Amino acid sequence: MFKTPKTEKTLLLRSDYSDDSAWKELCRLVEAPSEDDFRANLTFVEDLELVNKSVAELMAIVDGGDYQSFFFVADEEAIHGPEHTVLVVALDDQRGRTFRVIPAHMWSVENNLSLANMDFEEFAESVDSEGVFRGFSG
Repeated sequence: MFKTPKTEKTLLLRSDYSDDSAWKELCRLVEAPSEDDFRANLTFVEDLELVNKSVAELMAIVDGGDYQSFFFVADEEAIHGPEHTVLVVALDDQRGRTFRVIPAHMWSVENNLSLANMDFEEFAESVDSEGVFRGFSG
């Protein structure tokens, strides 16, 4: 049975295994620093037991660990979509709520939610018409 790793970093669970080169490209994109050298602090989790798991199934896998109040999912859209938008899943009072984020702004979501500088809701309510967080404007 699969167990998530012990880590203080935020989990990025890979649930789509259809294209290893696209996965590597996604990893490169999400690890890239921002203009101000901020980075998302991530633990990349790869295990074939995660293939095509639903959000509810992934939440059940992550439950019980000493993890952040959220996690990221590299699903089919993240791997194959034109912008590689990654799914963000809440585990706390917004439990099960999701939104997508472009790789260039994963650092903002990860850093601010990890430090409790901002709430999940603040990001989720700042998505565009496609449900994607692309940064705060203005």
